[in-house]
Amino acid sequence: MNQKRAHGSRVIAALLLFAILQLGLQVGLAEPNNTTSPVVVPQQIVARLRTNNNQPITVNGLSVSTGASILTGATIETGADQSATVNLGALGSLDIAANTKLVLTYDDQGNVKVMLVYGCAILNAFKKTNGEIATDQGTAAKNDPAVGGVLNVCFPQGAAAPTVNSGVLAETPAAASGGTSGGLFGLGRAATIAIVAGIGAAALTPLWFQDNPSGSHP
Repeated sequence: MNQKRAHGSRVIAALLLFAILQLGLQVGLAEPNNTTSPVVVPQQIVARLRTNNNQPITVNGLSVSTGASILTGATIETGADQSATVNLGALGSLDIAANTKLVLTYDDQGNVKVMLVYGCAILNAFKKTNGEIATDQGTAAKNDPAVGGVLNVCFPQGAAAPTVNSGVLAETPAAASGGTSGGLFGLGRAATIAIVAGIGAAALTPLWFQDNPSGSHP
């Protein structure tokens, strides 16, 4: 009788040991592998709007002002007395003049594209950013991502073709720095674009040259 009890106890102990080993094996397989490299999530670009004197402008049909987030694919419109800047973080910035409509797209791979429906815009694309301003006629200006650059395009309503990098604006300190200050008479770069677009190239020609096509002073 004692032998049967001893045999039964050994069988129970063996089963318990087997169950414990199986449980330990399952727990070990469920543990994460510490040698696996963590997944790096790329930083997302969040574009922010700043408007002149905090005046509201239209984005995707809605009235917004300084501090609003501008998502990729947004349609941005400014009125006659409105101008704005979109801060694109590590990609650069976009200055939008008055009387302008455009579609702004960007991504985390360093691509920024401005589809200019009409009006004037300056894209300051930082180094490693593929910047482009286009119209319905195709690409108007692109930068070299190896060095970055400022793209300055005007395409007023009714114009036959866009004007690229007009001399006055391309040489301003604001255009070189990517800020919104500077421009003619301290009005700011975006306001200067609208003034130049409205005046036209002929109005900027010196009067003595208009009266004397030979180019010599009177």
